Amino acid sequence: MKVGIVGCGLIGQKRVKALAGASLVACADIDLARAEQLARGFPGCIAAEDWRAVVERQDVDVVVVATSHDALSKVTCGAIECGKHVLVEKPAARHVDEVRPLITMARESGVRVRVGFNHRYRRAFQHARNIVDSGVLGPLMFLRARYGHGGRLGYEREWRAKPKLSGGGELIDQGVHLIDLARWFLGDFSDISGFAHTYFWDMPVDDNAFLILKTAGKQVAFLHASCTEWKNTFSFELYGRNGKLHIDGLGGSYGVERLAYYKMLPDMGPPETTIWEYPMADNSWEVEMAEFLEDIRLGREPSASLNDAVAALEIVDKIYKMSGYDHCA
Repeated sequence: MKVGIVGCGLIGQKRVKALAGASLVACADIDLARAEQLARGFPGCIAAEDWRAVVERQDVDVVVVATSHDALSKVTCGAIECGKHVLVEKPAARHVDEVRPLITMARESGVRVRVGFNHRYRRAFQHARNIVDSGVLGPLMFLRARYGHGGRLGYEREWRAKPKLSGGGELIDQGVHLIDLARWFLGDFSDISGFAHTYFWDMPVDDNAFLILKTAGKQVAFLHASCTEWKNTFSFELYGRNGKLHIDGLGGSYGVERLAYYKMLPDMGPPETTIWEYPMADNSWEVEMAEFLEDIRLGREPSASLNDAVAALEIVDKIYKMSGYDHCA
């Protein structure tokens, strides 16, 4: 498989280091120098300023879209029209209405489109998924999750703080990861409530979002995404009738990635506890890409698809409307 990438910033650079055996033949960025710098690491790779120069190439099989949110759906649309398979970074668009038409386009064109929800592929989450699927936790009841960072000097002037570019703030940035993971374990949510607000940063988008999501079976996800978390934090707690899983840390400033399994005993009391740590480098990008290449080879629908992006963004849009962020919803 030959890959072209659009968007050569931080996430684009992570993607090209995790091509799972595919080769990079073209890259584009609105900052041509950044594209040229990336291309230099891959013999024969061309660099361009216009994304069309990537998606229109005959030798490109797969397009990775890692731009700011305002260009995600536009570039994905262009790639589909050229008959390319696409891995588009979350959230896949600024608003849900930008995603819906892509589903029909991809189906009619016969191409596969995967949305980059890479946290599903972290070692701790892959292990947690296996434990849940084994049935030892019993029926799942609810989950509680927090994801946050503290920003940085000038954060309020970055593209993420501009609703025309980002579509929103912390909710659409880190919050969609939590929403996707919650759906991955509990299923679709029929009752959506929450609140997004700007507490600290001088910007027209939210810096905190609080959500309570309920399934038709009354399973609940309580989620909090924040960029006023002065110590970077990731915590995901999943409760079954027979035990609990707790994932915390993502490596680096978030702390060592860990999974704890708390097994309830017949006489209750302190649970039997098993802890796994994953201090090695994050391989989620590579595992995700390898699965996508296999999706293409087998002609199967990606497990993280445009439908998952629609489901997450529908929730995001509802919370923004509830919170008075009409310029984001």
